[in-house]
Amino acid sequence: MRAYNEASLGRAYDRRDLVAAARAPDGTLKGGLVGYTNWDWLYVDLLWVDESTRGSGLGGRLLDAAEAEARARGCRWSRLYTYDFQAPGFYPKQGYEVWAEMEGYPPGHRQIWFRKALG
Repeated sequence: MRAYNEASLGRAYDRRDLVAAARAPDGTLKGGLVGYTNWDWLYVDLLWVDESTRGSGLGGRLLDAAEAEARARGCRWSRLYTYDFQAPGFYPKQGYEVWAEMEGYPPGHRQIWFRKALG
């Protein structure tokens, strides 16, 4: 499948993991981001901020750091998803726009997909 996809697209997979972490002076993990880059896109798989640090701007700084690294890798877009019970209001403040919503996933809720131009 990979060979077929690469031949069809005329370019190889260039997937690279991306991790950003924030620690308190004592080394305690306060937040982190896990994702990867591939084909000019950053994909944010997980963004977490400790409850004691929420509202401090740390989430935005982690996202900014990941986006800066993605730009350095040649990415032009970022994408991620969240759920209606997590932080859907956070991402528009960071410049993301909704591009898809899936009702009933999980049951009784929505999965919300966001994207952002990194240009």
